[in-house]
Amino acid sequence: MAESQGVKLLGFWVSPYVIRVKWALKLKGVEHEYIEEDIFNKSPLLLELNPVHGQVPVLVHDGKPISESIVILEYIDQVWKQIPLLPQDPFERAKARFWAKFAAEKLQQYAWKALCSRGEEHERAVKSSIEALEKMEEELNGKKYFGGDKIGFVDLVAGFLSYQLPVYEEIACMNILDSSKFPAITKWIDSFRNHPLIEQELPPKDKMLAYFSKRRKEILLVENQNASRK
Repeated sequence: MAESQGVKLLGFWVSPYVIRVKWALKLKGVEHEYIEEDIFNKSPLLLELNPVHGQVPVLVHDGKPISESIVILEYIDQVWKQIPLLPQDPFERAKARFWAKFAAEKLQQYAWKALCSRGEEHERAVKSSIEALEKMEEELNGKKYFGGDKIGFVDLVAGFLSYQLPVYEEIACMNILDSSKFPAITKWIDSFRNHPLIEQELPPKDKMLAYFSKRRKEILLVENQNASRK
């Protein structure tokens, strides 16, 4: 088993990318130092450790920085072998990577777009979010977790569904995750959120509502200003 000494995580409290890394470290039992960053006023340390993008999360292990949340999850799984996140079978491993990529690049992006848009663009984003959820529902296919009987790689990447999407829906007055249409995902959310190690790292809902309401207003204001100049 690899030593956990010298593990640090630079993050931002509400970032789903950071939270999925926190979950992985918790599940693996890896002791680490957490360093909160202000992503709107980036520290010299963050810019030094991630000079390409200047973004969180950044995992530092024995002085070596690793960036990008999904890359970090794979690194964690390879270094700390206990409680594997990815399947051992090559085909199942490839399939898990596919669905993690789908959740991150399709569903998560559509949901964010639905939060931060209006009119036809908003309607398209909601429709795309629902269509992506339909595919995730089929993949879950009665399993407790995407990883089977225990939380795995896909669950961590898709975990934003369990706590952040409902906040988006409340702020934008939209209905994406209909429990009657997505019974498997609804059941998965209950199991996932109630896992003690997952529950420990869920951001407070009131703080998320305030933060994302503000971000939405800022983004829509900029879009309105840009449209008025055309």
